[in-house]
Amino acid sequence: MPLLGNIAPEIKATAVQDGQVIREFTLEQYRGKYVVLFFYPEDFTSVCGSEVHAFQDRLADFASRDAVVVGCSTDSASTHKQYMRTPANQGGAEGVKYPLIADMNRNVSDAFGTLDGNFEYDPFGKLVATSDLLCNRGLFILDRGGIVLHQAYHLKPIGRDLDAVLRELDAIRHLQIHGEVCMADWKA
Repeated sequence: MPLLGNIAPEIKATAVQDGQVIREFTLEQYRGKYVVLFFYPEDFTSVCGSEVHAFQDRLADFASRDAVVVGCSTDSASTHKQYMRTPANQGGAEGVKYPLIADMNRNVSDAFGTLDGNFEYDPFGKLVATSDLLCNRGLFILDRGGIVLHQAYHLKPIGRDLDAVLRELDAIRHLQIHGEVCMADWKA
């Protein structure tokens, strides 16, 4: 589903940040900032954990570009809380400061086209799963007005290159701030 160039889907979901459950988390709260929204399949897995920590390690790089990071998986809020309390050497995400969306009903993953598994929609448009549903790795960069200016999908076993994500964010900002295009291999 192409979201590129369109306002990001409106979501209202549960998220966990700093050990607190946020029941009505929205992306709209970040209007005025760039948003890097990434989807990952599951807490307590090796590739996912490497990404969750990599984003945390580079959080200052994103903040210096007026961007916030938001993660999303189909895990529950209680699983996210436990994940964020568990030390990294035990497979957890202790020390992660940005919010993780708990997409238990799969609506966020579905809206962003990252949902993986067998499902259909009933006559009322409600998602009906016919298998276990996780999300594929997806990454979206929203500009300050909430418009999706980058979308990418990755296979589950392959983690992302955060230098490439930062380069994409730099290029978007350069285009919006200076009105100049960015050629192949352009760097800020």
